[in-house]
Formats: sequence, C-alpha cells, structure tokens
Amino acid sequence: MLPLLHLLYVLAFTILAVVAVSNMLRNMVRLGTDMNRPPSPNKKPQRPVPHPELLDDSGDVINEPLLVMRSISIKDARDQLDALYDASSSGEDVREDG
Repeated sequence: MLPLLHLLYVLAFTILAVVAVSNMLRNMVRLGTDMNRPPSPNKKPQRPVPHPELLDDSGDVINEPLLVMRSISIKDARDQLDALYDASSSGEDVREDG
C-alpha cells in the first residue's frame, strides 16, 4: 500500500509540474507576441493612478515628504537603545527629546 501512495504522490507532482511549466511557457510566448505587436490606435494613453495613501482628503496628490529620517551615529543609537533597555527594566518612562 505504501509504494502505491508514493507512486500516486510522484504522479500528482509530475502532473502539477507539467501544468506549471506549460502555463509559464504559454505566458512567455503571449508576452513576447504582445511586446512585438504595435499598440492599437483606439487605446488612449492612461495616466498612472497614484496610490491612495499619496492623496489627501480632496483627492489631490500630496507634495510633502511622508517620512523624514535623520541619520545618527552608531554610538548615539546604542546609547538610546541602552536607555530604553534600562528604562524598561526599572519601569521608568523614557521620552525622545527632539
């Protein structure tokens, strides 16, 4: 019974592998033919739609930086991490000065 299950497993895996490879080859051929085909004249060029997080409440694109990072030295980062670790073990609340 056990060799039959192994054979069934190998057969199922082979079928899935053949389907996956044939699908990949079909998609590659279709992509190649689509790249060589000239664009149809009835299609209008579309403007790229920005991500919703880049829009404000009225739907306009935000023109300000969303994340500003400042560079700090390794020593400063280590000191801040040590202070956080010490504060968490003693129960104090450490606030970042900025």
